[in-house]
Amino acid sequence: MGSFGMNQSNGGDPLLDVRNVKTYFPIRKGLLQREVAQVHAVDDVTLSVQEGETLGLVGESGCGKSTLGRTIVRLLEPTEGNVIFEGRDISKLGTRALRPLRRQMQMVFQDPYASLNPRKRVGSIIGTPLKIHGVDKSEQRQRVQELLETVGLSPEHYNRFPHEFSGGQRQRIGVARALALHPKLIVADEPVSALDVSIQSQMLNLLDDLQKELSLTYIFIAHDLGVVRHVSNRIAVMYLGKLVELSPAEELYQRPIMPYTEALLSAVPIPDPDLSHERERIVLQGDVPSPINPPSGCRFHPRCRYMTDICREVEPPLTSYGNGHLAACHHPLNVDKETLARATVSERYTPAEADEGAKPKTPAKGEAHPIPESG
Repeated sequence: MGSFGMNQSNGGDPLLDVRNVKTYFPIRKGLLQREVAQVHAVDDVTLSVQEGETLGLVGESGCGKSTLGRTIVRLLEPTEGNVIFEGRDISKLGTRALRPLRRQMQMVFQDPYASLNPRKRVGSIIGTPLKIHGVDKSEQRQRVQELLETVGLSPEHYNRFPHEFSGGQRQRIGVARALALHPKLIVADEPVSALDVSIQSQMLNLLDDLQKELSLTYIFIAHDLGVVRHVSNRIAVMYLGKLVELSPAEELYQRPIMPYTEALLSAVPIPDPDLSHERERIVLQGDVPSPINPPSGCRFHPRCRYMTDICREVEPPLTSYGNGHLAACHHPLNVDKETLARATVSERYTPAEADEGAKPKTPAKGEAHPIPESG
């Protein structure tokens, strides 16, 4: 299984820039449907994606990964913040203004059974984006057949219904539909989680090949850290709507800084039984707190074994520890004293600058507090 994104560009403006994005869902009750609370699905997330890169987005179920993906492609309206695509803020655009952008941003959905209309034939499913965006009718059939071949299916499958295909083949149809308009960015929402392991590797290799051929940029959402390691250039870890760690892929596996990331990595199976036996398995205590009423301070503190009073009271900012490795933790792990000294408050990055190469900003008066050394 090859590593995605080998054509990642270095430097330059990012293809996608997500700044302080919040997506809340109202909870209404009573006859008048008054808003009584909000679900904080995505809460102040900032990240960027360079053209040709694959960014892995991981976290346990309910942490806001899929909601963030849908907000980025504007299937959901952001409550606050900005989604900037190719230098243009698309977070407030209306339906008509968004239509041309739909060509550039597409999504592969998690469930290949639910995301395809069972009443329509494959040719119609893949051809619908072409029809909506005014591709000549005479070209549509030929283009659909080319797409079927591109994703490893036969052009003869044009007139079949989705129920005549296996799960892996259905997911390929979803990929073909996403590719129909030559997009630049594809948000893949757990594209292999519903597939058998043998089919997963085929699907990942297909996505890898398509990225090289078509210069695609991926946001790859998954909860399987083993898969994400092989496909991503960088990995972003989410917990309860917050971005808690962002790092180059291999560095995250070698040197997790956030305790939540450490716990996630401890659950990844190791093929060597001796190494697996020696490794400590970290079992998180308690349940994930409610996104309706998230805990104060660090959201992970009720389940963290390194928790102290400051974790309850103060929310840790995303802090740079060098090499594009950012983490939000008062008790950072695997950080030597020199790095810890460099990552003082004067070198903390504001959320809008929380990406590799951003210049540090001096904090406002009264903003600072020192980072305690990890125990």
